Amino acid sequence: MLMRPERRQPSFAELFTPKLVTVWREGYGFADFRDDVLSGLTVAIVALPLSMAIAIASGTSPDRGLVTAVVGGFLVSALGGSRFQIGGPAGAFIVLVAATVSRHGIDGLILATLLSGVFLMAAGYLRLGTYIKFIPYPVTVGFTAGIAVIIFASQIRDLLGLTLDGKEPGELLPKLAALGRAWPTLNGAAVAVTLASLAIILGLRQWRPSWPGILIAVVVSAAAAALFALPVETIGSKFGGIPQSFPLPSLPVVSLAKLQAVLPDAIAFALLGAIESLLSAVVADGMTGRRHRSNCELVAQGVANIGSALFGGICVTGTIARTATNVRSGAHGPVSGMLHALFLLLFILVAAPLASYIPLASLAAVLAVVAWNMADKHDFNILLRASWGDAVVLLATFLLTIFRDLTEGIVVGFALGAVLFINRMAETTGIEADALVAGDRADDANGERVPYDAALASDPNVLVYRITGAFFFGVASTIGSVLDGLSGGHKAFVIDFAAVPFLDSTAANAIKGIAEKARRQGVRVILTGTSQSVRRALLTHGARPPLVKYRASVAAAVAELKAPPAASGMETPTLR
Repeated sequence: MLMRPERRQPSFAELFTPKLVTVWREGYGFADFRDDVLSGLTVAIVALPLSMAIAIASGTSPDRGLVTAVVGGFLVSALGGSRFQIGGPAGAFIVLVAATVSRHGIDGLILATLLSGVFLMAAGYLRLGTYIKFIPYPVTVGFTAGIAVIIFASQIRDLLGLTLDGKEPGELLPKLAALGRAWPTLNGAAVAVTLASLAIILGLRQWRPSWPGILIAVVVSAAAAALFALPVETIGSKFGGIPQSFPLPSLPVVSLAKLQAVLPDAIAFALLGAIESLLSAVVADGMTGRRHRSNCELVAQGVANIGSALFGGICVTGTIARTATNVRSGAHGPVSGMLHALFLLLFILVAAPLASYIPLASLAAVLAVVAWNMADKHDFNILLRASWGDAVVLLATFLLTIFRDLTEGIVVGFALGAVLFINRMAETTGIEADALVAGDRADDANGERVPYDAALASDPNVLVYRITGAFFFGVASTIGSVLDGLSGGHKAFVIDFAAVPFLDSTAANAIKGIAEKARRQGVRVILTGTSQSVRRALLTHGARPPLVKYRASVAAAVAELKAPPAASGMETPTLR
C-alpha cells in the first residue's frame, strides 16, 4: 500500500457535487465560454456521423442515435463527476444493443436502458465506482479488442453492399458464412463509396489532422450519391430519413414479465456502461492532470440512461474518442459537452432532411475506422509477451467476447485474473516467507539500516513514496491518489519498490501512466529498489528510460537529484 499522511474523508455532498458546480465556483468567464463553444462545436461535428452510424449498426434507426447523443450528452456533462466527459452512444454497445433488439424489440431495448440507468445510479450512491477499477488490465484490453472485431464484422455487409437472402446472423461464424454466400451480390458502387470514405478519413488524419475527416467523408459521399444517383443504400432508402423534430418523453410499456425478460440485458448495459464511462474519465484525467469523481460519474450516467430511454434513445456512456477530442479542442469544463448536445439538437431541427442522402457504406467505413482504433493492438501484443498468465486472461476474454458473450468474457477474465493472482502470491510466499506481511524486527536485525534523514520527508522538491506488498489489479487504482501529490510544485517523484514482491500488468500500466503524466508536468520519475522480476514487468509495459529512471535505493536517487549537474550527469537544473 502507499504510505502517506491521513486525509480528511469527503462528505456525501462533496463526493456527489457535479463538476459543473466546481467549475462555476472556480470562476467562469467569457473567455472560458468561448473556448467551450468552439470545443463543443468540434465535438458535435465528430459525434454527428458517429451517433447515426452506431445506432444503425445496433439495429435501430439513426435518429435514435442522435436523440441519445443530445439527451445523454447533455445530462452526462451537466451532472457528471468529470470535467471533460462526453456522453452518447458508444461503439462498445453495438453488440449488446443489437442482441437486445433481436430478442426483445425496440420496446425491450428502451426498458433495458431505463433499468440500466437505475442500476448505475444505485451503484454510484452505494459508492461501487471504486470497485469497477479492480478489473484487470488484460481483461479490459481483451474485451475491447473483441468488441472491435465484432463491430468490424457487423459492417462487412454495408462496406461491400452485399444483399443477404434472409436476416443477418448475430453470431460471428454464421455471420461470416452468410456473408460469404452473398459474395456474388457485391455492389461496386458501395465498394467505391467505402474506399473513397476510408481514403478521405485516413488521408486527412495524416495530412490535416485538425480537419473533421469523418464528417467530410460522410458529406462528400452523400453529395456524390445524390449528384450521380449512385445505386447504393442510403439512410433515406432504408429508414425514410430522420424526423425533423425532437420526440416527446414517454414511458415504455412495463410489465413484470417484460422486466424479468430484459433484466440480464439491463445488468449487462450497466456493467459495460460503468466500465466504459470510468475508462473514458481516466483517459481525460491523464490528458489534463485533473481527477474525476467516479461515483458521481456513475450517478450521472444513470440519469442520462433514464433520460435517453424516456425520449426513445439507446444506451448512453462516456465515449473515449469524443472525450479526447473535447480535451484537445481546448474545453474548459462541462459546458462544452452540454453545448455539443445543443448543436446536435440544432442539426435535428434544421438540417435533418440532408441526412437522407448519406450512404450506409460511408457510415460503415466510419465504424470500420472506429473498430480499428478501438483495438489496442500495441498493448495486446505486449500482454501476449508479458507472461503466460496475462496471455491466458487476455485470450480467454478476447475469444469469449467474440464467440460467446461480452458479459461472460468479462466475468471469466476477472475470475482467471483472480486465480492468477492467487497463484502468483503462492509462488511468492514460497520463495520469500516475509514478502506478504512484514513482521517486527529488532533495530540490529537489518545490516543495511541507516540513520533517519528528515530531509527525505520534508524536501519540497522531491516526493518519495514507498509501496509495500503485492501491487496487483486489486490495489492498482489506489495509485491514483499519488497524482494529487504531483500538483504541489514537486520537481521529482521517487517511487520505492523495495518491499514489492511482484506487480502485475495492471499495476505496471498504472506506473507508466503516472510517469507519462509526470513528464507532461515537467516532473522527473525515478523507480528504486525494483527486483529483477518487477523491473522486467515495468520495462515490458513501457516504463523505461527516458520516461523513468531506475536506481538501487531511495537514498541513491535523492543523492543524484541533489548533486550538481556535472556530478549527476543530468541536464536539468539542480533541485537545491
